[in-house]
Amino acid sequence: MARKVLFKVGSRFILHPWFRLTRGMSLGVRALVRDENGRILLIRHSYAPGWLLPGGGVERGETAEAALVRELHEETGVMALGRPQLFGLYCNESQFRGDHVVLYLVSEFRRQSFTATSEILEARFFGSDELPETTTGGTKRRIAEVMTGAAPAVDW
Repeated sequence: MARKVLFKVGSRFILHPWFRLTRGMSLGVRALVRDENGRILLIRHSYAPGWLLPGGGVERGETAEAALVRELHEETGVMALGRPQLFGLYCNESQFRGDHVVLYLVSEFRRQSFTATSEILEARFFGSDELPETTTGGTKRRIAEVMTGAAPAVDW
């Protein structure tokens, strides 16, 4: 329990401010993973409220696609088979100054067992009409874009 609290505090009050000071722009990736029944994979973090699409930051020297594959496996145990499909590039200025998010679609994958960590508490598939009440607004908007075939918005 103490590790979770320390991770949450450290992430919010040390890592995020450090990234804002040292990076002029940041790039993150998110995966919209759909299983054979059309259900969508969402995660719940220990340090942020709500359910989100899995993903994370792109490190220096790493491609966005490689970061997506890495983060997806680290957070959920899902291994993408084949290349993820690029869906959209979003500005996330309202959440993090200078931040951009790349959304990929993943439909071919193999899932290994998921084990909760100090960062990721849960990873579960949900029907698009059965999303948890606490699913974040950006996540709901991205799911709606994909499900309706709408063009990606500009802002996350």
